[in-house]
Order: sequence, then structure tokens, then C-alpha cells
Amino acid sequence: MQTTYADHFRHGDNYINPLPVRIWHWVNALGFVLLILTGFQLRYMDLFRLLSFEETVKLHNWTGFVVIANYFIWLSFYLFTDKIKVYHPELDAKKFFSDSFRQIRFYSYGIFKGESSPHRVSPYDKFNPMQMVAYQVMMLVVVPIQFTTGIMMWDVKRFGNWIELMGGIRVVDTVHVLIFILFVFFILVHAYMGALGQKPSTHFKEMFTGYEEKD
Repeated sequence: MQTTYADHFRHGDNYINPLPVRIWHWVNALGFVLLILTGFQLRYMDLFRLLSFEETVKLHNWTGFVVIANYFIWLSFYLFTDKIKVYHPELDAKKFFSDSFRQIRFYSYGIFKGESSPHRVSPYDKFNPMQMVAYQVMMLVVVPIQFTTGIMMWDVKRFGNWIELMGGIRVVDTVHVLIFILFVFFILVHAYMGALGQKPSTHFKEMFTGYEEKD
């Protein structure tokens, strides 16, 4: 009989991140880092130069298309399998807000006192309430907007009507840059939070092996 993703956890293996999720995560992470570095060079050529302008544009564009394709692989994986429960577990509103306040207290106070996180990870309840909200906003709202503005600037002539509809190229560019700044802070915070396991390497190791280390 085939062993499922949740069966591993029930048997005590703590198998939280299946292989497709881990592959997607690291492709996405590398892609975002390349987009940030090339985007920073395109914006500040006089301060930061790794490649020529033409090479930077090509790398930025091709990396963008890879990240977009990777996004739709992620979206399909969660929409067409039962993994969507990771972002939408069966919670009532009262429990959601109660758990949120407990998590806020932990992040603002308990974590500095050595307390354990109030959220217990399981295959279909992997994220605490704050993580669920943050990831859904990022993945379902912010990321698609960034893709859209990036594609518009990739071919200004082809998407000229759409650009005008959004208020012109300056508006599109400003939105793209503001989200770029948001991504920089998001990745820094994400990496910082990832280092708050039993050891600084604990959560990073989990994204390679798929198995969560027990407290």
C-alpha cells in the first residue's frame, strides 16, 4: 500500500515538506535572489555592477520567466492536491484569532524567554495563523502584481494599452520597485525566522530533508 505524505507524520517521522515543495522552494529562493541582485544593478548601475547592462537585462528577464513558471507549478500543486489545506486548515474564526494572539505574544515576548512556539506543526496545519496570512497575501496578491508589472515593462510596446490603463509607465515602474523593496525585507525576515530553530541550521536543514526536527 502506498504511504502518503500525512502517513509519515502519523508514524512519527515528521515528514512536513514533500519533495515537490522543497524543489519549488529552492528554485524560487534562487530566482528571487537573482532578480533582486539584477534588479538592484539595473536601478543603480553606478553603485552596483556584476554584469554588463545587456547581460543583466537578459538574466533578469529569463530569471523572471523561470520564477513565473515555478509559481504556476506551486499553484497547481496546491490547488489540485489536498496540500491546499496547509493554507486553509479547518479552523473556526474564534480559534483563528485566539491562536493569532498567542502567536503574536510568542514572537514579541515568549521567543526571547526561551518558550516553545504555541503552534504545533502537522502536515495539514504547517503554518501558524500569522504565517498563513502573510504567505497568502504574498503569494496570491503581491507576487502576481509583481509578475504583471514586470511583464509589462519587458515589452512596453506590446502591453502599452495595459500600461496606460494602470496610469503610465512611471506608475508601473514605481509599483514594481516598491514591491521589489518589500521582497528584500521579506527575504531578510524569512531568513531570520528560519534561523530561530533549535540550531540556526535546523529549519534550513528541514527544507532539504523534508523532515521536521522535534522540539
